[in-house]
Amino acid sequence: MSAYAMTAGKPGAGPAHRISRDTMRRGVLLAPALLLVIGLVVLPGLWLLALSFIEKGHFSFAHYERMLTYSSYYRILIATFRISLVVTLICIVLGFPVAYLMAQLPARLAVVLTVLVILPLWTSVLVRTYAWLVLLTDGGPINRLLLSSGLIQTPLKLLFNETGTVIGMVHVMLPFFILPVYSAVRSFDWSLMQAAASLGAPPRSAFWRVFVPLALPGVAAGSVLVLVQCLGFFVTPAVLGGGNVTMASMKIASNIQQYFDWGAASAFGVVLLLATLGLLLIAGRFVSLNRVLGPA
Repeated sequence: MSAYAMTAGKPGAGPAHRISRDTMRRGVLLAPALLLVIGLVVLPGLWLLALSFIEKGHFSFAHYERMLTYSSYYRILIATFRISLVVTLICIVLGFPVAYLMAQLPARLAVVLTVLVILPLWTSVLVRTYAWLVLLTDGGPINRLLLSSGLIQTPLKLLFNETGTVIGMVHVMLPFFILPVYSAVRSFDWSLMQAAASLGAPPRSAFWRVFVPLALPGVAAGSVLVLVQCLGFFVTPAVLGGGNVTMASMKIASNIQQYFDWGAASAFGVVLLLATLGLLLIAGRFVSLNRVLGPA
């Protein structure tokens, strides 16, 4: 009698039983994390979704009908996505060269530059926003420098508009873009560039056809991270916008603080969430989100 036949009848000897035990073990290990996600993400999300359909204690679509009726909601939503996309594009233009430089530097200098990139994250967003409030005034250092250099004749209006809001948001979001890109670029095999050069590719062609495609997942990860955070930004637009710039988070806050209307705030939050998911689906047609977010 073979060894497999001798052990087939014993409990726990079959491969199906071993798979079941492994599945149970993984389930037990994942249970605390799943409970945490359900308690902190899923249940509050479902609660807000339920509130969006409640009007004066009854089930109603009144909050969604109001958003379809009043054009102010459209303007706020469009402004939110427009400002977020502009901030993301500026972060790409400014952050990609910094990440590329960090990957080219020796290890010690790269560590120093990484610390300088992370350093603003150790300061409160509110403090950094009020610092920009001083820098961007008509008599602030930026306008004085431009006036003394002769580049402008009158002070630029950099405060209480979208310009000041974008500047402040870029300053806050730039580290969140640089770090994922640097992580992707640092693991790049630079011998591929040498191989491309040995095959006759000019440096510019090797950069765009070899380096950039392989760095694209890091760029996409940083862009998604910046864009999603910008869509929910509150402090910087509220301070630097001066009431002239209204983003979705500010409208949600006003619905709760001024009108105590949790239903309207929840409905607008649900619409913003669906719009964000739609934008991610569109981006997924051009860049694989599996490469950005990791395998499922």
